[in-house]
This record gives sequence, C-alpha cells and structure tokens, in this order.
Amino acid sequence: MEGRLQQAAALGQKDKGPAFISLIVEIVSRSDQSTVAQDLQTLVGFVVNEESVGLVVGRQVLSELVRILGDGTLSDPEVRKRVVQKTIEITQPKIVSYEEQVTNLRFQLADIYELEEEWSEAARVLMGIQLDSNQRSLPDGEKMRVYVRIVRLLLEEEDSVQAESYFNRAQLLFHSTTDKETLLQFKLCQARISDYSRKFLEAASRYHELSFVADIDEEERRHMLMAAVTAAVLAPAGPNRSRVLASLYRDERTTELPTYNILSKMFLDHILRPAEIKEFEGTLKPHQLAKIAISSNDRVATSTNDEDIENPSDPPMSTRTAPATVLDRAVMEHNLLASSKIYHNITFRGLGALLDLTPGAAENMARKMIEQGRLRGTIDQVDKLIWFEGNREDDDAQGKAGGLGEVEETEDTGAPFTKRWDAQIRITAANVESIVQQLTERGLIRV
Repeated sequence: MEGRLQQAAALGQKDKGPAFISLIVEIVSRSDQSTVAQDLQTLVGFVVNEESVGLVVGRQVLSELVRILGDGTLSDPEVRKRVVQKTIEITQPKIVSYEEQVTNLRFQLADIYELEEEWSEAARVLMGIQLDSNQRSLPDGEKMRVYVRIVRLLLEEEDSVQAESYFNRAQLLFHSTTDKETLLQFKLCQARISDYSRKFLEAASRYHELSFVADIDEEERRHMLMAAVTAAVLAPAGPNRSRVLASLYRDERTTELPTYNILSKMFLDHILRPAEIKEFEGTLKPHQLAKIAISSNDRVATSTNDEDIENPSDPPMSTRTAPATVLDRAVMEHNLLASSKIYHNITFRGLGALLDLTPGAAENMARKMIEQGRLRGTIDQVDKLIWFEGNREDDDAQGKAGGLGEVEETEDTGAPFTKRWDAQIRITAANVESIVQQLTERGLIRV
C-alpha cells in the first residue's frame, strides 16, 4: 500500500487525484473487507500529511471518500463506522484545511451513533462541528437544525441541563427557518424541556397543542396527548391546572387513554386513592419520579402539642413531614384542594390523615397553597382548623373556564354560613328534581 501511494504521489498534479480515488474504489470493492479500514486509514493519513500531495488534491480525494462512505458502498456497518471515526481523527488537527469534509463526516458518524441508540455519543459528535468559522459558515436555518438535533439527542439521554443550553441557542434562530420538520422538532423539544424542568403546566399545554398537528403521525400524536395528561396531573394544584385539566377532559381522545381515570378524577375534584396512584405511577418516566429536596420548614413540620397525643378515636397520625416525589406532592395538593370542595373546615390532624402527613406538615402545605393563591381559605392555629372559603360558583376554572356553564348569582346576605347552607339545599333540590324528571320520562314513576 505504501508503495502504491508513493507512485500516485509521484504523478503529475492533474493525475494525482484520479489515482488516489481509483485506489479508494479498489479498496472499498474488495470482497474481503478485513483490511479495508486499515488500508483506508493509511491512505487518508498519507493524503493529509504528505506535502507532495497538496491541499487541492487532498480535498478532492477526501470529498470522494466522504461521498463513497455516505452512499452505502461499504456493506459492513462496523467497517464504515471505523473508517469514519479514523478519518475524523486523522483530519481533525488540520480542520482548517478540511473543514467541509470533516463536517460531513461528523454528520455521518452522528447518524451511525443514532441508529445504534448511542444518543450521547451522537450529540457529542455534532457538538464538535464548527458552525461559525472563518473558512465556512452555515446558514442560520442549518445551524438551528443542528442545535435542535443536539437537543433531541441529549433529551433521549435525559441530560436536560445541557439540552436546555443548546435549546437556548436554537431559540435565537427560531425565525430563520420555515422547514416544518425542524419547527415541529423544536416545539417538541420545548415541551420536553419544560417537562424535565418540572414546568408541568407549560409542558402540558405544549404537548396538547402538538397533539392536534396533522403533519405528525397518529401514534405520535396519541403519545403527546398522553404526555399532556401526565404533565397536567403532576402540575401544582390550583386554578391554572384546573383550566388545563378542563381542556384535556373536554378532548374526546383522552377517553381512550389509560390515564383517563386519574384525569377525570382530578378534573371532577375526587379524592385519589393509593391504588389509583400506584397504577398511574407505573406510566411515569424516571425524571417524573425524582425525589424532592426537603426544606428546613418541612423538616420541623411535626406536631408536638399536648392536644396531638394519640387518642383511640383519633385517626392514625403519619410520621411523614413532606412529600417524597413530584407525584406525591401533586396528589397531596390535589387531595387538599378536593377536600376544600367537600368540607367547610378540617382539623390539622384530619387533613394529615387524609394526606398521609403529620398534622404540622399538612398545615404547612395548606399555608403554602393559600399564600400562592392556589387555595382559598384561612388557618385557625388556636383551634387547629383550616377553614375553606368560596364554593363551586366562585371557581371559574371549572365553571366558566371549565365549560360547565354560568351559574346564577345569589343574594349576598352577609351571613356566609347561611349562604352555604342555602346553596346546598338549592343544589340538593335541583338534583332531586332532575332525578324525578328522568324517571318520569322513562315511565318508571307517575306524577
């Protein structure tokens, strides 16, 4: 091989390129490919480092090699992979002279790693591409495509921190392309980064929006709809989440999802049971089951007062001082919000038993939700009670925004408990009347 390379280098300037290229074709066409990688490595090293070959011939030869490696002439994928790796390694020190060829080889190597599901390796190869240089600068649309691909690969490896860094670069170039595929991948990456960053409300909205895009495969749209439901369930309880839940609940497609049961219970403010939570937990990804750091306030959220001493008639008191995972927190906050629809007030101990927390931790969670405007109520620390304010008429998340219709306004008598009692009587009477009407229509009773 060395002798043949020297002979080619001794030819005239016009004949050197064709001689080296014919040698490449001869090596690649061998039936026995055991020595192909080594011989091509030798040839590339000679062409790149031998001064007598020249830069013009070197670029011509490497460009032809890149074309041959990309058109599938090499039938053995492992041989092709080794050749691409070694060619990049040899030419990297002279990247200024062979930047275009090295860039194309990196794209090929990233494709190979991606087929092998080596996500981090594929991303690392793409990161090595010089998108801005004095010799060759890619258009902004092409840069964005590369950045989005890096983000997608990093998210497959669940490296959300580095993925967000490259996503920010892509975001600056968002308006530089009109390619539908790139824009859709960008929006999907945006939703997934929100998901990994625990911005679940934002993620749910973006996933739900993508689930309506007709250009996406039907199975992928179903997957995105399920991701939207999952993110909405994990979001912090409150009016904003209720609006997202209402939007998903009204979507007829969600009835076919395995997570529909927990979606409907959350939307209808039903308290979730451990068996339902366990079933839903099996559908979550690792980052959605991440542990929550316990704050100093949560560590001391225990009840030590004499009134909290165990009595036979009291509900058993938990020893947990804070939710352990994102799912735990979402479920506890939901159950707390649901209890506010059922009870006018509840003791710290009773709420702790409902949430599987110590009374102090239950009070702490209620306090945070009240402070953040996600729960309407007051805390009576003397009587150890949480008083819930408002009713369903005041909840625009499930009334007006939830699509359940307007409610008639009632006279403000200045007596909140009397008003609540009257509202309950009115609702009960309306329900009885509705039942009687349905039975009458079916001929089951006579009026």
